Amino acid sequence: MTGLNEVGFLGLSGGLVAVGLFGVLTRRNFVLVLIAIEVAMNAAVLNFVYFAAFAPTPSAGLAGQSAAVVLVGFAATEVAVGLAIVLALNRAKGTINVAEATELKL
Repeated sequence: MTGLNEVGFLGLSGGLVAVGLFGVLTRRNFVLVLIAIEVAMNAAVLNFVYFAAFAPTPSAGLAGQSAAVVLVGFAATEVAVGLAIVLALNRAKGTINVAEATELKL
């Protein structure tokens, strides 16, 4: 493979995690918080796929790729549940500001 080496991919992945963590900690909009979580999860997918390419056996590479597919499926369900929460919060409170969601009962 040409292009980035292991250090470059780990740096890229660490940068994505840092951007995701920064987004989760600083944003008040619930949708932007969900996007930040997705960015951090994509860093894990990037690591799984990259290191699966250098696996010593084909079955180990397949395990890394299948873990990445499972993580993408988990991310899709997280988005669906998160958007359902956003819709319920918007319907009940009239806003999607995270600071307004102080009660579990809507």
